[in-house]
Amino acid sequence: MTNIVELKPAALMTVVTMRLGRQMLAIPASALREILDPLPVTRVPTADRSVSGVINVRGAVVPLAELRFAFGIPEEPRTDASKMLVVEVELADEPMIVAISADAVLEVTELDRATMEALPPKGSSWPHAFVQGVFRTKKGLLLLPNLSNIFASLASASGTAAA
Repeated sequence: MTNIVELKPAALMTVVTMRLGRQMLAIPASALREILDPLPVTRVPTADRSVSGVINVRGAVVPLAELRFAFGIPEEPRTDASKMLVVEVELADEPMIVAISADAVLEVTELDRATMEALPPKGSSWPHAFVQGVFRTKKGLLLLPNLSNIFASLASASGTAAA
C-alpha cells in the first residue's frame, strides 16, 4: 500500500484569524491549543488591565490576556461571538500556556510568508516589537502579533516570570 502525503511549502503558514474590535489578527495554528466559549474570569488584584485575570481550563489555572490593550484597541462588550483562544508561547525560553480574548474567531487559513510586510518605521500606532508582520487580504490588513514579545512585556510589567 502506498501512502501519499502532500507537504505544504515551507512558505505557507496556517493561522486562525480573530477579530478584536475592527482589527483582524492571525494566530499561528501551531501555537493554538484550543478555542473556548468565554469562561468565568477570576480577577487578580493589582494586575495590569492587560491581564484581566485567570480562567480554569480543565483544572489548570491559565492567565487571560487582553491583546486589545497592547494594540490600543477599544474594549467591547462580550457577545455570542466572543471566544477565548488558549495558546502556547515561549517566555524566557520556557513554554507557557495563556488564553487571549477575541471578539470573534473568523477562520482557519493559510498565509504565504513571502507576502508578509513589515510595519512602516513611522505612522503606525502599534508597538513594532509586538508585530511580526502584516498581511494584505481582501478583508483588510491582517496583523500577525509577536505573542512572545507581548507576553514577555506583560510579565516584565507585572514583575512575574513564566511559571
